[in-house]
Amino acid sequence: MELPHDSSLDSTRAFFSEGYDWIGNRCRALGTDVFRARILLRPVVCMMGEEAARRFYDGESFTRAGAMPQTTLRQLQDKGSVQTLDGAAHRHRKQLFLSTMVGDPAEALADAFERRWHAELPQWRDQEEVQMHEAFGRLLCGAACDWLGVPIEDDALDRRTHEMLAMIDGAGSVGTRAWRGLALRRRAERWAREVVTQVRDGTRTVGEDTPIARLAGFRDLDGGLLDLRTAGVELLNIVRPTVAVARFLCFATLALHQEPGAAAFVADREPARLQAFAQEVRRFYPFFPVIGGRVRTPFRFRDHEFGQGDWVMLGLHATNHDPRLWEAPEAFRPERFLDREPGAFALIPQGAGAHADDHRCPGEWITLALLRRLVPLLLAAEYRLPPQDLAIPHDRFPTLPRSEVRLSFA
Repeated sequence: MELPHDSSLDSTRAFFSEGYDWIGNRCRALGTDVFRARILLRPVVCMMGEEAARRFYDGESFTRAGAMPQTTLRQLQDKGSVQTLDGAAHRHRKQLFLSTMVGDPAEALADAFERRWHAELPQWRDQEEVQMHEAFGRLLCGAACDWLGVPIEDDALDRRTHEMLAMIDGAGSVGTRAWRGLALRRRAERWAREVVTQVRDGTRTVGEDTPIARLAGFRDLDGGLLDLRTAGVELLNIVRPTVAVARFLCFATLALHQEPGAAAFVADREPARLQAFAQEVRRFYPFFPVIGGRVRTPFRFRDHEFGQGDWVMLGLHATNHDPRLWEAPEAFRPERFLDREPGAFALIPQGAGAHADDHRCPGEWITLALLRRLVPLLLAAEYRLPPQDLAIPHDRFPTLPRSEVRLSFA
C-alpha cells in the first residue's frame, strides 16, 4: 500500500518553520498517522500516535544508528554510548543507568537539588532578576555532581553548567549553536575522562556505592571495563540530561504562573497531585519534537512494507498532543493524570516502551522527582515575574520561553 505523501518536493523548510507542530499538522491534513516526505532531500516516513510508538519502540524493528545528524548525535549521546547500542549490549549497559536512577536514587538527587536551592535563594534575593533557565541548570549540574560523588563548586561548576547547557541548546541546530555545543563538549569530555581516571587509579576517593564508582567499575558484556572515552561519554550522559531538566523546571514555573487553577491544584502539596502536575508538564510543553530510527528488521505497518535501512521519524510532541489519546490535548489539565496511569506508548516526551529493554530515557524518574520537588519550593518562595516575553517558539529545538523565565525574589 502506498502511504500518503506530503505534497512538497522537500519538506525541510516546513519542518523547521512549523517545528514541533509539523508532523501533527501533516497527519491531520492527510487524514493519517503515517506519511511519506523528504527531509534534507532524503525520503523519510513520519509517524505519530500510540500504535506508531509501540512499533517504533518494540526493541527489534529499529536501530538508532544513522538516524540523526552527527552534530545531534555527538551532543546528545555520542558514539559508543548506551543509546547507540542495540540488543543484548544495550540491555546490559542500560542496567548501569537503571540501577542509579530509579526509585531512591532519583529522590536522593532531588534532595541534592533542594539543598542547593536553599543555598542559592539568599543570593537570588539580592539580585534584581534571576534568569531561571541558567539558574536551574546550575542547580541541576551541581546536584548531579553531588549525587554522583564528584562535587564541584564555583568556577568549575559554572564551566560545567555552561558546557551542558550549550550541548543541549546546540543539539537541535546545524549552525552556530551546534558548533558551539560541540566545541564545549570537547572540554567537558576532558573533564569527564579525568574524573573516571582519578576514580579508577584511586587519586579521587569516592564511596563504593556512589554512582561514579559504579560507572568507573562497570564491565561490558565482554567482561572488560568501559574504555576511558566511553566511560567519560556515559558520565556526561548522566550529567547533561539532568541539566536538560532545567527546561521542564522552567515550564513548570510558567504553568504555575499562567495556567488557570494550576497553583491551586498543587497547593496542598499532596503527592498524587504533584505527580499529576509533573506528568502534565511533561506532556503539554515541547521538549524534543521527534526521534529518528533506521529500520533494522523489515516489518509491515499500516499495510506498508518497511524495508531495512528506511529512515523513520516518530513525532514525540505530536503523540503527546494526539486527540485520539488525550481529551482536549491543547489544554493544560493535570487532573487527567489523577485517575490515569500514562501508557508506556502514549506519554512519550522522553521516549516510549520498557526502560530496561528499549531506548526510553532512564532519566524519566529523575525528571519526575525534580518536578515534584520544585513545586513546593516555588510555592513557599516569595517572587514575582517581571514583564517579559513568555511566548514559546515552536520553530526552535529544543525550545524555551523567549525570556527563559525571569523571576524577582523577595
